[in-house]
Amino acid sequence: MRKIIVTEFITLDGVVEAPGGSETNHPNAGWQYRDPEAGQYKMDELKEVDALLLGKNTYEQFAKYWPTQSGNGFADPINKYPKYVVSTSLQKAEWDTSHILRNIEDVAALKKTEGGNILVYGSATLVRSLFHHGLVDELRLLMYPVAVGGGMRIFDDNRDLNQFELKRAHTFDKGILLLQYQSKK
Repeated sequence: MRKIIVTEFITLDGVVEAPGGSETNHPNAGWQYRDPEAGQYKMDELKEVDALLLGKNTYEQFAKYWPTQSGNGFADPINKYPKYVVSTSLQKAEWDTSHILRNIEDVAALKKTEGGNILVYGSATLVRSLFHHGLVDELRLLMYPVAVGGGMRIFDDNRDLNQFELKRAHTFDKGILLLQYQSKK
């Protein structure tokens, strides 16, 4: 069975929204900063999977940018890998190797197919649903030492219990903390 790996840039107060600055109109957008070691980790992380799972908003942002990029450790695999976008409203997925999944049951079925691990970038709304349905096998957080005072979070008040065990912890030179957890299910 394939594993679903969620990877997020996150603040100390749990916000995942607008790390780069242009994704939303968050008043404290742009809190993510570059760190060469963390950047290398993100490239290595992409080598461990062979498909992407994205929510509609993240998919649309990626589809505007990545198809015109090449090389650099990210663009080639992202453009080559199958991309599964979960959406009830998206009518057409035009980015090469993209497929639309209509519901969480389709995601559960995807996990049972042949292939390697599946990486979820961002996609906070989708991630909350994956947690709620027990579909997250691994959680990777790059926690930035900032608090932005509010915004979108992947952990909500639904009171579902998801137990994880620490697989790896590492502090990068610029104070970013990598927390890598594996599901205990």
